[in-house]
Amino acid sequence: MNSEKSRELLWDVLEARLSKNQLIKINGRVVQVVGLVVESQGPDVRVGDLCQIRFRGDSPPLKAEVVGFREDRVLLMPLGSLKDVGPGCDVVSMERPLGVHVGRNLLGRVLDGLGQPMDDKGPIIASDFYPLYADPPHPLRRQMISSHLSVGVKAIDGILTLGTGQRIGIFAGSGVGKSTLLGMMARNTEADINVIALVGERGREVREFIDHDLGAQGMERSVLVVATSDQPPLIRLKAALTATAIAEYFRDQGKNVLLMMDSVTRVARAQREVGLAIGEPPTTRGYTPSVFEALPRLLERAGAGERGSITGIYTVLVEGDDMNEPVADTVRGILDGHVVLSRKIASKNFYPAIDILNSVSRVMPSVVSKEHLKAVSRIREAIAVHREAEDLVNIGAYKEGSNRKIDWALSHIEDIHAFLCQSTDEKYTFEETESSLMTLAPFAEDI
Repeated sequence: MNSEKSRELLWDVLEARLSKNQLIKINGRVVQVVGLVVESQGPDVRVGDLCQIRFRGDSPPLKAEVVGFREDRVLLMPLGSLKDVGPGCDVVSMERPLGVHVGRNLLGRVLDGLGQPMDDKGPIIASDFYPLYADPPHPLRRQMISSHLSVGVKAIDGILTLGTGQRIGIFAGSGVGKSTLLGMMARNTEADINVIALVGERGREVREFIDHDLGAQGMERSVLVVATSDQPPLIRLKAALTATAIAEYFRDQGKNVLLMMDSVTRVARAQREVGLAIGEPPTTRGYTPSVFEALPRLLERAGAGERGSITGIYTVLVEGDDMNEPVADTVRGILDGHVVLSRKIASKNFYPAIDILNSVSRVMPSVVSKEHLKAVSRIREAIAVHREAEDLVNIGAYKEGSNRKIDWALSHIEDIHAFLCQSTDEKYTFEETESSLMTLAPFAEDI
């Protein structure tokens, strides 16, 4: 009797294990290539699964991701060049989604959009594997943002103070100093680790950012993920996800991570290319519905977790300096604040060219003192008064003594500008910035 029960138990265990393994593997084959999309008959896959397209001869296989289905065909988006793909090529499911190998050895490395090394420092020895697609932290398990994060830039630390775990956007047109500002923050931040994603950049700009903007000091504690503008749209899209997954790994190790992404606009454009290729209808300014579904899922993954935190800084390249274009408007509604860079301010040689009056940090009241907030409020008011009166002063139509607030603003605007301006090689601690800010506050008592 016992032997019969043992045989039954053994058979149940064997049956359970066999059911988990696919003893017969059915491959697919390429039947059509249209634009960026490869259509195949089979295999049995789901959206997000990774496949290999195998060629005849000695050519290495091409990785592709399942992005959809059309009738009885699988729609694949390649993670490389399509030049060797032909009808009849085998399509083999790898039975897993995309992910990235992560570990402490990533520090100081430059990776491609899929997490593979681009530098000449050899292979990456990683201890863990993180999926590219992950859920954001549970809303009720997020820690409250209660401490500031210094980035070494006076205008931000003083007027637009960031909190540890905050998500903020840098909104600007081209050529206004976004990359330079990112480099300054990466070098000077108090965060434990930087994870920087350069998405859709020109190849020349990547080397310039590493050597000039980031420098050896910033590179020591940074991980760079790079997908240049000539890469397929899916690679550019995956670069943003790879950088976020790497940041999540370090956050889970209890680190305070500064995640920088330049730019989220190019991520949105890559998602638009993927969506249009598989037949999504274009909506606002040609963006597909999947763009506005993907942006919140990406941006919500940053923030304060149960152990560590991810402070996210995302640049938004606004078209024609239009701050209300679809991507800018969507991202601004998701993030915890925005820093606007002004071409007009940059033309006056004021750098960083931050438009203080149009910028805001929504968590600032939770991470600075009341005295700090009071000083910032008065300085903002002085800048606003000066901006309104500037034209009158320039044409000689304003007479000194006519308005007390204008007189104060005119007499101290140079001190305020000196506080806000900063060269790329200068670094200030949060305490130094706060002290300098408070020296301006006594003047504000006279307003």
